[in-house]
Amino acid sequence: MQIKAHNTNAEQVQLSKLVPLDSPQAILDEALAIVDLISPGFKTTRLASTFSRAESLYQGTFPGYQACNTEYHDFNHVCGVFLATARLLHGAGLENNSFSDRQIVLALISALLHDSGYIQETHDTEGTGSKYTANHVQRSMDFLSCHGESFGFSEKDITDSNAIMLCTDLSFDISTIAFSSERVELLGKILGSADLLAQMADRTYLEKLLFLYYEFKEAGFGDYQSELDLLRKATGFYKSISQRLEKTLDATNRFMLSHFNSRWKIKADLYHEAIVRQMDYLKDILKKQDTDPRFYLKRDGIVDKVRSKYQEEDSYEEAAGLNLAQDNPN
Repeated sequence: MQIKAHNTNAEQVQLSKLVPLDSPQAILDEALAIVDLISPGFKTTRLASTFSRAESLYQGTFPGYQACNTEYHDFNHVCGVFLATARLLHGAGLENNSFSDRQIVLALISALLHDSGYIQETHDTEGTGSKYTANHVQRSMDFLSCHGESFGFSEKDITDSNAIMLCTDLSFDISTIAFSSERVELLGKILGSADLLAQMADRTYLEKLLFLYYEFKEAGFGDYQSELDLLRKATGFYKSISQRLEKTLDATNRFMLSHFNSRWKIKADLYHEAIVRQMDYLKDILKKQDTDPRFYLKRDGIVDKVRSKYQEEDSYEEAAGLNLAQDNPN
């Protein structure tokens, strides 16, 4: 597989410009190219096939399951986590962490299926997959336990993959997971990091937080009173996630530096830079006293889609002016 090398630097390129993140095929191609860097000659047929089956699961053509109906935890998010996992594996390999082909497959298939718990079975016609927010990781593990053999997994593979996926559960104490080896533990922490990095570095992350509010609302999850309340609390979430990346997940996000330097000749972690830009922008728009911050979230028409679908009573006009200024902690 021919690898394209880009001679550039972080000031000239943003994460979203390297690979079109709205193209599943482009993401798959890049991930497989990275895998070839990690393990030259790696047979990619199985990964490509699993990617296609995961896509069918989200599209509603996987037998026994409905199409995905969660707009934050959708297939675009899965693709982002899949690519971020491949990048972290590559960076880790460059820092003397070798992976067998089996371990590469374990990590990447776990990435593809880590949110399958949001998908409803065909007989489940009440509400949306959002209602499973609190237990979606366990449901994802159950999905793999049920269908793992059809993905070419042995019983040991299923056990290891479930342990890896459990690292994406923010409420679970990772130190209590019985990993089969230190390498599988590393894979779990890589996936846990990839899950966080992919969503927070997404160029439409701030817009998609409005969709996340409605997922949480249906599930009765968290203490969020409105879209605006979730936006205001997102900066605090970023601080807690930074600590999780650094401590709980052993700073495995550091492997991005080695990946971008080797793959793109960029001496920077573009995920970190994208996340910092998002948070700086969010802080800026929250400081504006007499304007609804959602006016400044214009990417991909997402705010309009949210407004059209949910017609939140907390309208632009109602949230503007003195009421907004009084509620704004900044």
